[in-house]
Amino acid sequence: MEQYRTRPAQYGPRRDRPRPPLPPQAKRGAGGGSVRTARPPGQQRRPAPVRRPAPAPAPSAGRMPNPRLTGLGSGLFCAVVMFLLGALCAALSGASLTAYGVLFLPVCVLTALWVRRGDLMTAPVVVPIAFAVGLLPVAEGDGGVGGRLMGLVTALATQAGWLYGGTLIAGLIVIVRRIRLVHRRRTAGARTPV
Repeated sequence: MEQYRTRPAQYGPRRDRPRPPLPPQAKRGAGGGSVRTARPPGQQRRPAPVRRPAPAPAPSAGRMPNPRLTGLGSGLFCAVVMFLLGALCAALSGASLTAYGVLFLPVCVLTALWVRRGDLMTAPVVVPIAFAVGLLPVAEGDGGVGGRLMGLVTALATQAGWLYGGTLIAGLIVIVRRIRLVHRRRTAGARTPV
């Protein structure tokens, strides 16, 4: 008695010879799209390979951090840093408004660089507000709320050059980033086929 070798049903029927390829007319449907060919009964579809994203590169020690802040986050960052710098200037240099103005410029640059693309236009808006918030510990006043407010208005008037300069720097950085973003989108749109 002969015994025939059998395969489990899960593997499907055995193919001894490959199918001949279909002519190009058979591969297209009536509308010009491709037609799916039916699989033989019992043949299972192979699962698609899983593509995993590449691991993020480790930050190098020599690079600056590159956070992306929202509009609110950039406003909070700028206001808190300017308040702390104002308190530091008041403690160390006896309320030097010039030192405060000089420290304001790098904060403007960082705020404009770190704000995310969707909130670019918020950087030139939050920078002057943060300048005024940071002046609270630096501004000199006679005492009381009215005297403190008068000292703040006087400091804003006398230090308007630093305020305008920092706002201008933030605005220029934002404009350059926006132009680069629009240029990248246009080149990416030109590369993709229609």
